[in-house]
Amino acid sequence: MSLAFPPRLIVFDLDGTLIDSRVDLCNSVNATLAHLGKPTLPEAVISGYIGDGASMLVRRAIGDPEGDSTDEQYVTEALTFFLNYYRVHKLDYTYVYPGVLEALEAIRTTHPETLMAVLTNKPVHPSRDICAHFGLSRFFFQNYGGNSFHTKKPDPHGLEALIKEASALAGSTITPTETIMVGDTDIDVLTARNCGARSIGCAFGLKPHSLADAPPDHLANSPTDWPSLIAANPPQIF
Repeated sequence: MSLAFPPRLIVFDLDGTLIDSRVDLCNSVNATLAHLGKPTLPEAVISGYIGDGASMLVRRAIGDPEGDSTDEQYVTEALTFFLNYYRVHKLDYTYVYPGVLEALEAIRTTHPETLMAVLTNKPVHPSRDICAHFGLSRFFFQNYGGNSFHTKKPDPHGLEALIKEASALAGSTITPTETIMVGDTDIDVLTARNCGARSIGCAFGLKPHSLADAPPDHLANSPTDWPSLIAANPPQIF
């Protein structure tokens, strides 16, 4: 599948792509476990649970990822505590990866017609709050979270919705082949594939090892690689 360059739409994951939120997410999970009277977990373990949304993060942490052994009231209590705690502590240690703001500025300057958006499995309100806090919101026409639709990534529904909205803003149809999904996990790559879009994998993120399971079309070793990867005829990495 060929890709038109420069792309007309670039959609970014949030955690592990634009921001490093590992410590705040892990602290919030461990606070939840302590609240439930359960042993806390090492940060490395919790980090492996990140990427499929808050509900799955909490389910994995309490040892019930398939939802077949824990009653839903217990899960709801855990998730509610986690979300309330994370709402207060989401900016304690979270930071924007070095080079992100410069890369986004470079893309906007070099390709002013290219639209950009965020699609994350994190709940939408903290996602938007974090982007606003760090001055990222000005680059994006939309920011959708894991609770913005009835499904989450890697289901392509959210990306398809963004393509439709971007087309309306652009005044002409944007196709999946004119779209790039940027993220640090196989979930993001599969989201792109399921939509017919292309992908850039981020080797610096929270779960870059998962990219081995779904190799992206291009690989960025740092955010500063993004502008060159979307330039005309970038080199193929995979």
